[in-house]
Amino acid sequence: MKTTIARKSVLGIAGLAVAGGLAAGPLNHGTAESTATDHTVAVVQADKPAVDKGKLIPHGVQGDQSRIDLNDEQTGNVKAIIAATKKSGLDERAAVVSIATSLQESKLENLGHLGDRNDHDSQGLFQQRPSSGWGTVEQITDPEYATMAFLKGLKQVDGWQDMPLTKAAQTVQVSAYPDHYAQWEQQAADLVAKHWNS
Repeated sequence: MKTTIARKSVLGIAGLAVAGGLAAGPLNHGTAESTATDHTVAVVQADKPAVDKGKLIPHGVQGDQSRIDLNDEQTGNVKAIIAATKKSGLDERAAVVSIATSLQESKLENLGHLGDRNDHDSQGLFQQRPSSGWGTVEQITDPEYATMAFLKGLKQVDGWQDMPLTKAAQTVQVSAYPDHYAQWEQQAADLVAKHWNS
């Protein structure tokens, strides 16, 4: 509650300062722009608190870490996973587990059926299978639906918050390669830190 009150106070003061700067603009041509710009930055920073990085990787990373460069589509999928995580009422750690899982399963690409290269009927960001009850093809290739389905499974894992990432992810995914999720934990945490409040 104190945070909300403080936030409203900061935003109110910054808003007055910006409004004052804009109102003074026509009168003070030389300084109005820099005044308004400086206060706008303060508002943005006050509105976007930093993510507690200790919550992102509470157990430390396991093993060697992998990293890939993301294109716009993959970054959009990161943001979709984060939005769905927030919608489900889960925290930043759940987003880290989800993004790491998707990095392993699809490299954050919303994959359709890959023909001969397909793993059975797996599709989407999490390589979920319609034949295993994850949903229809249309559903599991929708990033929000796929993430919500993954998170529903995660919520059913008792104590997932206290598990290493790879064990939590594996309990939901039941992969043939259970230890492979761990390699994406640092990149997933970095992505959540960057996009959680954006």
